[in-house]
Amino acid sequence: MTTPTSTPMSTPMPTPTPTPAGSAQKTLFVHNRSVQNARVVAAVEELERDWIVARVDELDARTPAVPSRARWVEELDGLLAREREETGTARYLAEEATREQFRHVVREFALDGLTEAQNFFPAVPRLPLRAQMAVMRVLIDEFGCGNLRQAHSRLYLDLLAELDLPQEPESFLDTTSDETYAFLNSFYWLTQRAPYIEYFLGALAYLEASIPHAFRTQARACERLGITHDRYYTEHLHIDTFHMKEMQIAIREYEDARGLDPDRLWTGALLMSDLIGTAFDAAVERAREAA
Repeated sequence: MTTPTSTPMSTPMPTPTPTPAGSAQKTLFVHNRSVQNARVVAAVEELERDWIVARVDELDARTPAVPSRARWVEELDGLLAREREETGTARYLAEEATREQFRHVVREFALDGLTEAQNFFPAVPRLPLRAQMAVMRVLIDEFGCGNLRQAHSRLYLDLLAELDLPQEPESFLDTTSDETYAFLNSFYWLTQRAPYIEYFLGALAYLEASIPHAFRTQARACERLGITHDRYYTEHLHIDTFHMKEMQIAIREYEDARGLDPDRLWTGALLMSDLIGTAFDAAVERAREAA
Protein backbone atom coordinates (compact mmCIF):
# COMPACT_ATOMS: atom_id res chain seq x y z
CA MET A 1 0.00 0.00 0.00
CA THR A 2 1.32 3.44 -0.87
CA THR A 3 -0.19 6.62 0.46
CA PRO A 4 0.56 10.02 -1.14
CA THR A 5 2.24 12.14 1.52
CA SER A 6 0.44 15.18 0.17
CA THR A 7 -2.91 13.78 1.32
CA PRO A 8 -3.48 14.63 5.01
CA MET A 9 -4.93 11.85 7.15
CA SER A 10 -7.37 14.34 8.70
CA THR A 11 -9.27 14.34 5.40
CA PRO A 12 -10.49 11.36 3.35
CA MET A 13 -7.68 9.64 1.47
CA PRO A 14 -7.93 8.26 -2.05
CA THR A 15 -9.06 4.67 -2.42
CA PRO A 16 -6.08 2.65 -1.11
CA THR A 17 -4.42 -0.41 -2.56
CA PRO A 18 -3.84 -3.47 -0.36
CA THR A 19 -0.74 -3.51 1.82
CA PRO A 20 1.89 -5.66 0.09
CA ALA A 21 3.16 -6.88 3.45
CA GLY A 22 -0.29 -8.31 4.12
CA SER A 23 -1.11 -6.47 7.33
CA ALA A 24 -4.89 -6.65 7.50
CA GLN A 25 -5.05 -4.14 10.36
CA LYS A 26 -2.95 -1.54 8.52
CA THR A 27 -5.05 -2.01 5.38
CA LEU A 28 -8.21 -1.68 7.45
CA PHE A 29 -7.00 1.56 9.05
CA VAL A 30 -6.30 3.14 5.68
CA HIS A 31 -9.64 1.93 4.34
CA ASN A 32 -11.40 3.39 7.38
CA ARG A 33 -9.91 6.81 6.62
CA SER A 34 -10.61 6.69 2.89
CA VAL A 35 -13.52 7.84 0.77
CA GLN A 36 -16.21 5.28 1.52
CA ASN A 37 -17.22 4.02 -1.89
CA ALA A 38 -18.88 0.63 -2.33
CA ARG A 39 -15.60 -1.22 -2.93
CA VAL A 40 -13.95 0.19 0.18
CA VAL A 41 -16.99 -0.54 2.36
CA ALA A 42 -17.10 -4.12 1.12
CA ALA A 43 -13.39 -4.56 1.87
CA VAL A 44 -13.83 -3.07 5.35
CA GLU A 45 -16.75 -5.34 6.18
CA GLU A 46 -14.82 -8.41 4.98
CA LEU A 47 -11.80 -7.54 7.12
CA GLU A 48 -13.96 -6.82 10.15
CA ARG A 49 -16.03 -9.99 9.81
CA ASP A 50 -13.17 -12.31 10.66
CA TRP A 51 -11.75 -10.02 13.34
CA ILE A 52 -13.88 -7.74 15.49
CA VAL A 53 -17.30 -9.18 14.61
CA ALA A 54 -16.07 -12.65 15.52
CA ARG A 55 -14.41 -11.37 18.69
CA VAL A 56 -17.52 -9.54 19.90
CA ASP A 57 -19.69 -12.57 19.17
CA GLU A 58 -17.29 -14.71 21.21
CA LEU A 59 -17.31 -12.24 24.12
CA ASP A 60 -21.11 -12.06 24.05
CA ALA A 61 -21.32 -15.85 24.16
CA ARG A 62 -18.94 -16.48 27.06
CA THR A 63 -19.43 -13.42 29.28
CA PRO A 64 -21.78 -13.86 32.27
CA ALA A 65 -24.96 -11.81 32.09
CA VAL A 66 -25.03 -8.33 33.64
CA PRO A 67 -28.62 -7.79 34.85
CA SER A 68 -28.71 -4.00 35.27
CA ARG A 69 -26.90 -0.73 34.68
CA ALA A 70 -26.05 -0.56 38.40
CA ARG A 71 -24.44 -4.00 38.17
CA TRP A 72 -22.53 -2.88 35.07
CA VAL A 73 -21.06 0.00 37.07
CA GLU A 74 -19.98 -2.45 39.78
CA GLU A 75 -18.38 -4.75 37.22
CA LEU A 76 -16.58 -1.83 35.60
CA ASP A 77 -15.28 -0.61 38.96
CA GLY A 78 -13.97 -4.09 39.68
CA LEU A 79 -12.21 -4.30 36.34
CA LEU A 80 -10.59 -0.91 36.83
CA ALA A 81 -9.47 -1.80 40.36
CA ARG A 82 -7.76 -4.94 39.07
CA GLU A 83 -6.02 -2.98 36.35
CA ARG A 84 -4.67 -0.41 38.81
CA GLU A 85 -2.28 -3.07 40.09
CA GLU A 86 0.87 -1.97 38.27
CA THR A 87 2.10 -4.40 35.63
CA GLY A 88 5.71 -5.13 34.82
CA THR A 89 5.52 -3.28 31.52
CA ALA A 90 4.02 -0.18 33.13
CA ARG A 91 6.63 -0.21 35.89
CA TYR A 92 9.43 -0.57 33.35
CA LEU A 93 8.24 2.37 31.25
CA ALA A 94 7.74 4.60 34.29
CA GLU A 95 10.94 3.73 36.14
CA GLU A 96 13.54 2.21 33.82
CA ALA A 97 12.96 2.98 30.13
CA THR A 98 15.57 5.08 28.40
CA ARG A 99 14.66 8.19 26.47
CA GLU A 100 15.00 6.25 23.22
CA GLN A 101 12.73 3.48 24.51
CA PHE A 102 10.13 6.03 25.59
CA ARG A 103 10.47 7.64 22.17
CA HIS A 104 9.66 4.25 20.62
CA VAL A 105 6.41 4.05 22.62
CA VAL A 106 5.45 7.62 21.70
CA ARG A 107 6.04 6.80 18.03
CA GLU A 108 3.97 3.62 18.35
CA PHE A 109 0.89 5.56 19.51
CA ALA A 110 1.37 8.57 17.24
CA LEU A 111 -1.49 7.61 14.93
CA ASP A 112 -3.73 7.50 18.00
CA GLY A 113 -2.59 10.88 19.32
CA LEU A 114 -2.75 12.56 15.92
CA THR A 115 -6.26 11.32 15.08
CA GLU A 116 -7.63 11.34 18.61
CA ALA A 117 -11.43 11.10 18.89
CA GLN A 118 -11.96 11.68 15.16
CA ASN A 119 -13.50 8.23 14.84
CA PHE A 120 -16.03 8.88 17.65
CA PHE A 121 -18.27 11.30 15.76
CA PRO A 122 -20.32 8.77 13.75
CA ALA A 123 -21.77 7.49 17.04
CA VAL A 124 -23.50 10.79 17.78
CA PRO A 125 -26.49 10.44 15.39
CA ARG A 126 -27.07 6.91 16.71
CA LEU A 127 -27.81 8.25 20.19
CA PRO A 128 -30.88 9.97 21.66
CA LEU A 129 -30.50 13.71 22.09
CA ARG A 130 -29.62 13.83 25.81
CA ALA A 131 -27.01 11.11 25.36
CA GLN A 132 -25.65 13.02 22.36
CA MET A 133 -25.06 16.05 24.57
CA ALA A 134 -22.98 14.07 27.07
CA VAL A 135 -20.84 12.51 24.35
CA MET A 136 -20.41 15.87 22.62
CA ARG A 137 -19.12 17.40 25.85
CA VAL A 138 -16.40 14.76 25.79
CA LEU A 139 -15.60 15.42 22.14
CA ILE A 140 -15.48 19.18 22.62
CA ASP A 141 -12.75 18.72 25.22
CA GLU A 142 -10.79 16.38 22.95
CA PHE A 143 -10.58 19.23 20.44
CA GLY A 144 -9.53 21.82 23.01
CA CYS A 145 -12.94 23.53 23.14
CA GLY A 146 -12.03 25.09 19.79
CA ASN A 147 -8.63 26.34 21.01
CA LEU A 148 -5.94 24.84 18.77
CA ARG A 149 -3.27 25.08 21.47
CA GLN A 150 -5.42 22.97 23.83
CA ALA A 151 -6.45 20.30 21.32
CA HIS A 152 -5.15 16.89 22.35
CA SER A 153 -3.65 16.21 18.93
CA ARG A 154 -1.78 19.53 19.16
CA LEU A 155 -0.36 18.44 22.52
CA TYR A 156 0.82 15.21 20.92
CA LEU A 157 2.47 17.15 18.10
CA ASP A 158 4.40 19.12 20.71
CA LEU A 159 5.58 15.86 22.28
CA LEU A 160 6.61 14.46 18.89
CA ALA A 161 8.58 17.62 18.11
CA GLU A 162 10.53 17.43 21.38
CA LEU A 163 11.46 13.83 20.60
CA ASP A 164 12.49 14.65 17.01
CA LEU A 165 9.70 12.56 15.52
CA PRO A 166 7.68 13.36 12.37
CA GLN A 167 4.57 15.52 12.51
CA GLU A 168 2.54 13.93 9.71
CA PRO A 169 0.34 10.85 10.34
CA GLU A 170 1.48 9.28 7.06
CA SER A 171 4.98 8.98 8.51
CA PHE A 172 3.78 6.38 11.02
CA LEU A 173 1.85 4.04 8.73
CA ASP A 174 4.79 1.64 8.43
CA THR A 175 5.96 1.84 12.05
CA THR A 176 2.66 1.18 13.83
CA SER A 177 2.06 -2.37 15.03
CA ASP A 178 -1.01 -4.47 14.33
CA GLU A 179 -1.86 -4.38 18.06
CA THR A 180 -2.12 -0.58 17.97
CA TYR A 181 -3.94 -0.61 14.65
CA ALA A 182 -6.51 -2.99 16.17
CA PHE A 183 -7.17 -0.50 18.99
CA LEU A 184 -7.59 2.32 16.47
CA ASN A 185 -9.74 0.31 14.07
CA SER A 186 -12.12 -0.89 16.76
CA PHE A 187 -13.81 2.49 17.16
CA TYR A 188 -14.58 2.74 13.45
CA TRP A 189 -16.60 -0.44 13.79
CA LEU A 190 -18.07 0.45 17.18
CA THR A 191 -19.37 3.81 15.99
CA GLN A 192 -20.47 2.97 12.44
CA ARG A 193 -21.13 -0.71 11.92
CA ALA A 194 -21.72 -2.32 15.30
CA PRO A 195 -25.34 -3.49 15.37
CA TYR A 196 -25.84 -2.03 18.85
CA ILE A 197 -24.44 1.31 20.00
CA GLU A 198 -24.19 0.01 23.59
CA TYR A 199 -20.93 -1.67 22.56
CA PHE A 200 -19.50 1.78 21.82
CA LEU A 201 -20.87 3.30 25.02
CA GLY A 202 -19.33 0.53 27.12
CA ALA A 203 -16.00 0.72 25.32
CA LEU A 204 -15.67 4.50 25.61
CA ALA A 205 -16.88 4.52 29.20
CA TYR A 206 -14.14 2.02 30.04
CA LEU A 207 -11.49 3.97 28.14
CA GLU A 208 -12.30 7.31 29.77
CA ALA A 209 -12.36 5.70 33.21
CA SER A 210 -9.07 3.86 32.74
CA ILE A 211 -6.91 6.64 31.27
CA PRO A 212 -6.51 8.79 34.44
CA HIS A 213 -4.64 5.92 36.07
CA ALA A 214 -2.99 4.47 32.95
CA PHE A 215 -1.40 7.74 31.83
CA ARG A 216 0.31 8.19 35.18
CA THR A 217 2.86 5.74 33.81
CA GLN A 218 3.77 8.00 30.88
CA ALA A 219 3.65 11.11 33.08
CA ARG A 220 6.12 9.52 35.51
CA ALA A 221 8.40 8.56 32.65
CA CYS A 222 8.35 12.12 31.28
CA GLU A 223 9.22 13.56 34.67
CA ARG A 224 12.09 11.11 35.18
CA LEU A 225 13.49 11.62 31.67
CA GLY A 226 13.16 15.41 31.71
CA ILE A 227 10.64 15.52 28.86
CA THR A 228 8.94 18.90 29.11
CA HIS A 229 6.04 18.43 26.67
CA ASP A 230 4.21 15.99 28.90
CA ARG A 231 0.90 17.81 28.88
CA TYR A 232 -0.70 15.30 26.52
CA TYR A 233 -0.53 12.84 29.42
CA THR A 234 -1.08 15.18 32.37
CA GLU A 235 -4.12 16.78 30.73
CA HIS A 236 -5.77 13.37 30.52
CA LEU A 237 -5.17 12.79 34.22
CA HIS A 238 -7.49 15.73 34.86
CA ILE A 239 -10.00 15.86 32.05
CA ASP A 240 -10.80 12.17 31.73
CA THR A 241 -12.13 12.12 35.29
CA PHE A 242 -14.82 14.48 33.99
CA HIS A 243 -15.25 12.40 30.83
CA MET A 244 -15.78 9.27 32.92
CA LYS A 245 -18.79 10.95 34.55
CA GLU A 246 -20.12 12.20 31.22
CA MET A 247 -20.07 8.71 29.76
CA GLN A 248 -22.09 7.40 32.70
CA ILE A 249 -24.58 10.22 32.04
CA ALA A 250 -24.72 9.22 28.36
CA ILE A 251 -25.46 5.62 29.31
CA ARG A 252 -28.16 6.62 31.78
CA GLU A 253 -29.79 8.91 29.22
CA TYR A 254 -29.67 6.16 26.62
CA GLU A 255 -31.39 3.79 29.03
CA ASP A 256 -34.11 6.34 29.85
CA ALA A 257 -34.81 7.01 26.19
CA ARG A 258 -34.52 3.58 24.59
CA GLY A 259 -33.84 0.96 27.20
CA LEU A 260 -30.47 -0.67 27.68
CA ASP A 261 -28.73 -4.03 27.36
CA PRO A 262 -26.02 -3.96 30.08
CA ASP A 263 -24.47 -7.13 28.63
CA ARG A 264 -23.45 -5.16 25.56
CA LEU A 265 -21.94 -2.41 27.71
CA TRP A 266 -19.84 -5.04 29.46
CA THR A 267 -18.76 -6.66 26.19
CA GLY A 268 -17.64 -3.24 24.94
CA ALA A 269 -15.63 -2.60 28.09
CA LEU A 270 -13.96 -6.02 28.00
CA LEU A 271 -13.15 -5.61 24.32
CA MET A 272 -11.51 -2.22 24.87
CA SER A 273 -9.62 -3.39 27.96
CA ASP A 274 -8.08 -6.21 25.96
CA LEU A 275 -7.26 -4.11 22.89
CA ILE A 276 -5.57 -1.20 24.67
CA GLY A 277 -3.81 -3.42 27.20
CA THR A 278 -2.40 -5.63 24.47
CA ALA A 279 -1.27 -2.62 22.41
CA PHE A 280 0.48 -0.99 25.38
CA ASP A 281 2.26 -4.16 26.50
CA ALA A 282 3.39 -4.92 22.95
CA ALA A 283 4.73 -1.39 22.48
CA VAL A 284 6.79 -1.45 25.67
CA GLU A 285 8.15 -4.95 25.00
CA ARG A 286 9.19 -3.96 21.50
CA ALA A 287 10.88 -0.85 22.87
CA ARG A 288 12.87 -3.03 25.27
CA GLU A 289 13.84 -5.43 22.49
CA ALA A 290 14.88 -2.59 20.19
CA ALA A 291 17.27 -1.33 22.86
